[in-house]
Amino acid sequence: MQIVGYETAAGGDDAALLLGADGRVDRQPLSTGTELAYTLGERHCAGVTDGAAHLACAEPTAPYCEAHASTWVCARCTGTCLKDEMDCFEEHAVYLAAFAPATFKVGVTRAWRLETRLREQGADRAAHIRTVEDGRIAREIEANIASTVGDRVRVPTKIRGLHRDVDERAWADLLADYAVVDRFVFEYGLDLDHRPMRETVATGTVRGTKGRVLVLERAGSTYAVDMRDLVGHELEAGRSERDHQVSLGAFE
Repeated sequence: MQIVGYETAAGGDDAALLLGADGRVDRQPLSTGTELAYTLGERHCAGVTDGAAHLACAEPTAPYCEAHASTWVCARCTGTCLKDEMDCFEEHAVYLAAFAPATFKVGVTRAWRLETRLREQGADRAAHIRTVEDGRIAREIEANIASTVGDRVRVPTKIRGLHRDVDERAWADLLADYAVVDRFVFEYGLDLDHRPMRETVATGTVRGTKGRVLVLERAGSTYAVDMRDLVGHELEAGRSERDHQVSLGAFE
């Protein structure tokens, strides 16, 4: 059995780990209170999934080997299409997102999936600031704003703010320079009073998820797991006995 992917809770269903075994894909739900008891084994390419089917790959590169890695060229677009032919002819939204306490980014997405995209990223606050007719225009606007705001937030930065609130004054100051179309406030129910330790584990009680970050409790400590770091690992049923760094909250 191998972890071959994950799903965030952005679509309204529970987040889940996708487990590949014997050519099929099964979902391991990550609803709050779920007990995970897996030991992580060797990590290699996660292969290919197609719905409920899984094609395994033994190449050592993880999470994906060169043959099975995919590149989304639109993520690198700044208004000059990198594809053979531009195909993003639908309304796009330009947004600003906040990650506690005061990390901000600009981004774009197809207008109809704006809220889903924000939840996929684990944003705490967001503001829709423009709607434009296609992706090319949206990427041009994004590139201009990114020169001062930034267009990427790394997972370790998100983890460092899991127990924090958004700096509302800094967020308001940023938005003062834009014509806001709509505002979003997201809650993930983690209710943390201290920062979890970052670990790559699959044992513990699920506290919740925020974007692709899974929060687990184990032996009085709280851990934050980047689910992408789990992809490719072979799994064995049974709790991991590996020692983990104790979170600071265990001493409070």
